[in-house]
Amino acid sequence: MKAFKKGVVAVISIVSILVLLVGCNSQTGTSDKDSKEVTLEFQQWWGVELPDGFLQEIVDGFTEETGIKVKLLSNPYADTKTQIAAGAATGTMADVVGLDGSWVYDFAKQGAIADLTALMKESGYDDSQLSDQIRVDGNTYMIPVVNFAYPMYVNLDILKEAGIEEMPKTWSEFSEVTSKITEATGKAGWAIPLSTESPSGIQNNFMSWLWASGGSMLNDGKPALTDNPDLTATVEFVKELFDAGVVAPGAYAMKEADMVEEFTNGRIAFMHDSLAHLTTIKKGAPDLNFDFIPSPVKDGYSGKGGMDVANWGIGIAENSEHKAEAMKFIEYLMSPEVNAELAVYANAFPGNSKAQPDYSQADELFRKAYELYQESYAINEFTGLPTSEELMRTFDEQLQLYLDGDTSSAKEMLAETQKIWEEAFE
Repeated sequence: MKAFKKGVVAVISIVSILVLLVGCNSQTGTSDKDSKEVTLEFQQWWGVELPDGFLQEIVDGFTEETGIKVKLLSNPYADTKTQIAAGAATGTMADVVGLDGSWVYDFAKQGAIADLTALMKESGYDDSQLSDQIRVDGNTYMIPVVNFAYPMYVNLDILKEAGIEEMPKTWSEFSEVTSKITEATGKAGWAIPLSTESPSGIQNNFMSWLWASGGSMLNDGKPALTDNPDLTATVEFVKELFDAGVVAPGAYAMKEADMVEEFTNGRIAFMHDSLAHLTTIKKGAPDLNFDFIPSPVKDGYSGKGGMDVANWGIGIAENSEHKAEAMKFIEYLMSPEVNAELAVYANAFPGNSKAQPDYSQADELFRKAYELYQESYAINEFTGLPTSEELMRTFDEQLQLYLDGDTSSAKEMLAETQKIWEEAFE
């Protein structure tokens, strides 16, 4: 009898526990329980470039807040690109992926990455706080998490040697200043890397002139190279600099790293370059006296200017079975507090417009660059375009023909480039 009573008590206890669990589930739903069982894979190159352990601390904070676990798959950029491309082709992409803007169009067209516009709408996320969104056919597929800006560097000692006291603010002033520099010092006024092997000089050095003056090379996401007075003027301005002999020699074979080396060695007065190279330049030439200035603008332009940026982008795999949880993770990374901290440790600028990173311990020049960035709008129109690197290469090739006099006018050069670009968009 005692044994029977003990059995009854045990059954009642088990039933009571089950009732309590059901009651809890009816109040909170099953999402919390399910979330704790979810592990997201996050494939990126960021963990390699950030201080050791920092990205793990970020994801640990997310797990603590949500119960969703995150497994980091961190490899160098080139390896990550190969792995993500393989995952896109086979439908085995990690749940969350770090993205370069030049990959987005092809992955979106493949159906490999998810439509973030729909996911943000489903989660009720306020996307007005995002500094930028990378869209294909009107829908967002990548969100820039942090931005790496391309300000204009200036060697102050070269300007002093040439007797120049005022910084150029317009194209005509820049032409005048660089001519004086070359005449007085024999050094180059400006540099642009135009190697077709690595044609990023088109976006980072050439288009920086256009974007700083509020111009665009696109219209509704399509090539707008012809009947574009701002772009035509930019092409003609760059040719004027070449014709005046103020551009660093060997431009056609020069790559970005070569340009940075020339500047570090004190042979170039001005260059547009990534803020990511600030530490490299200071280490290579600790006594180099240089500064950042706003990029000179087209004469007569008084509006807000654009600053070229590269970024760490993020997206969600279409094959992921946990898109809602993946979206939660992106929202966490883009929250003002977390995004600000990530920007500081990456030596970059935040992707959330409301983030307030503490750069008080950062290099003085870095803080100045951040002020210039805040006064501008971030832009890189090559991001999200089809075969964007090939677009740069064809523009580069046509620009060189014009610079050499093989094309009669900037309009003709742009018309030929437009034809080539349109084929890529088709």
